[in-house]
Amino acid sequence: MTTRMAVAHWLVLFVTVFMVSNARDANGTLPAATLKAIAKANGNGPYIGIVILNLYEVNLLLNSSSDSAVEIIDFTCNNYLILVMTGLSGVIHYGIAGNANPALHVGDVAIPQYWAHTGLWNWQIWARSTRKLGHLRFANYTINVTACASHDNLLNNIWYQPEEVFPVTGTPEGRQHQFWVPVGSAYFAMPKKLEGLKLKTCVNVTTCLNYTPSVSTVKRGVSAGVYLDNVAYRSFIYGKFNASPVDMESTSVALICYQQNTSFIAIRALSDLAGGGSTELNEADTFSYLAADNAVTVVVEFIKQLSSSML
Repeated sequence: MTTRMAVAHWLVLFVTVFMVSNARDANGTLPAATLKAIAKANGNGPYIGIVILNLYEVNLLLNSSSDSAVEIIDFTCNNYLILVMTGLSGVIHYGIAGNANPALHVGDVAIPQYWAHTGLWNWQIWARSTRKLGHLRFANYTINVTACASHDNLLNNIWYQPEEVFPVTGTPEGRQHQFWVPVGSAYFAMPKKLEGLKLKTCVNVTTCLNYTPSVSTVKRGVSAGVYLDNVAYRSFIYGKFNASPVDMESTSVALICYQQNTSFIAIRALSDLAGGGSTELNEADTFSYLAADNAVTVVVEFIKQLSSSML
């Protein structure tokens, strides 16, 4: 039996592509024929869902030389509807990300144990908000000021806030406050087996990294609706939260999976040192494809490691 046949025997992959720049609202009510088709597909499960941001990254997976069996379902709905209406028992999210960890490098693949949304703030005046998670004092980043007794300014401080989550396993209408969202514990145990995986070092024959990228598990990653391209804020995020990959979407997937009690993991390849400052000049433009390719390599191997007992 070939590798393809063996994998196909126990695993069918749903690749869900989210085209953010061309998003459309999903209808709350679906035709009976569609619901019937979904029910039939669920009966043939279980399934693992692969959540991908764009066609650029999904094409790398489809063009992979791996012998894994992959079927494509292009859902025009969001991650929540996918989890609610299909028989997914797990979600794998992958792609590229910026890097805030000075110990990691372009091309490395980082797999965090926790994700947080760092874009939910309260200004200092709102006393009812929590102040346990950390804050950013803008005055600490004042430069080129002389003969000034105080660097305080009207922006003052911001305080990071947790998200409100309503888990399906909880009390109806009972909310939880969640800042750090854990990935699936069984999923997170698997990347340790991938740390010796061989990753690409060259974009082409003339453009190569001067080191070999590696796979590593890290403690934390963060997401926000802001493209992080600032050295000072990158250093703050790493120093305050010990975050390694920084992106704009992983935590949104993590929160939905947490709410729906569905196993989740995010595999992010580092395309640049967020804000610049590394020795790889123009690194994001130069090495994004290499990083994305390395992410696909790890995802494919991760899927091969999955056992039917985890589905």
